[in-house]
Amino acid sequence: MLVFLVKRLGNAILVMLAVAFCAFMIFRFLGDPVEMMVNESATQVERDELRQRLGLEDDVLTQYVRFVVNAAQGEFGMSWRNQQEVISLIGERFPATFELVLMATILSLVIGIPLGVFTAIGRGRWWAEGLQFTSIIGVSLPSFIVGILLILIFSVTLGWLPGYGRGDVVQLGWWSTGFLTPSGRAALVLPALSLSLFQITLVMRLVRAEMLEVLRTDFIKFARARGVPKWSLWFRHALKNCLMPVITLTAMQIGNLIAFALVTETVFQWPGMGMLFMQAVTFVDIPVMAAYLCIVSFIFVALNTVVDIAYALIDPRLRSA
Repeated sequence: MLVFLVKRLGNAILVMLAVAFCAFMIFRFLGDPVEMMVNESATQVERDELRQRLGLEDDVLTQYVRFVVNAAQGEFGMSWRNQQEVISLIGERFPATFELVLMATILSLVIGIPLGVFTAIGRGRWWAEGLQFTSIIGVSLPSFIVGILLILIFSVTLGWLPGYGRGDVVQLGWWSTGFLTPSGRAALVLPALSLSLFQITLVMRLVRAEMLEVLRTDFIKFARARGVPKWSLWFRHALKNCLMPVITLTAMQIGNLIAFALVTETVFQWPGMGMLFMQAVTFVDIPVMAAYLCIVSFIFVALNTVVDIAYALIDPRLRSA
């Protein structure tokens, strides 16, 4: 087990070093930091002093090692556009993205699992096939189209929910939350639904496939022969044996939700990390772009590593993989 842990952690570190190298290449060779940070009236002496202070005169390897060490400590420098520490900017935006991803994950499980069970037990019926067809549409539609349609229907036409912004928020120390205000909760519904639609269809199809396999097993047949009620058979016995793949998929998809939330946040003008990244791309704010790449990649790698270790703890046969 120790060898497995060392191997998985080593792989995670190598992946993060590769990601850090890509972020460093963007940081180092896409534009001149000095030209982006000084004003037009700065003298050549001031430019040279800033270049020396930033360490741009050092060789590339030294700069890369310095970048990795600073990134490991959460230091990504100053935002060229906002003239503020990058990590503090991301810290301000992270609560909004976290709450959006959390709500999207909850919706995907609350909606996807029952739909998967119903489409499995109703296999061949018109309503089950209709749900299957609808799930294909849900997988195929781009998230920005889904977001625009939701705004058009529920915000513009019906006027039920706000179509942009985060609503009123409450500060709990450095954390800002919209869960504690009516407008904050209302503003969360549409972007969370838009972000979770793809995840809902994945969970639904996965649960359906697993349920169809479990319902064919002998212990389900014996439970049915003993007269176990159908609802208990489906939701207590069969579903319990389908949840491990769903939990794994959900854990691994959290990183995807954080990464792809930038499209949803842009459509709904949601003030999260994705919106910050899109603004950084627009204004060529390289430190913010590099920090976003490193942080999102770290979340991906950490979640995958945790899932691998959890699997190895559950099934010892995987430790030799």
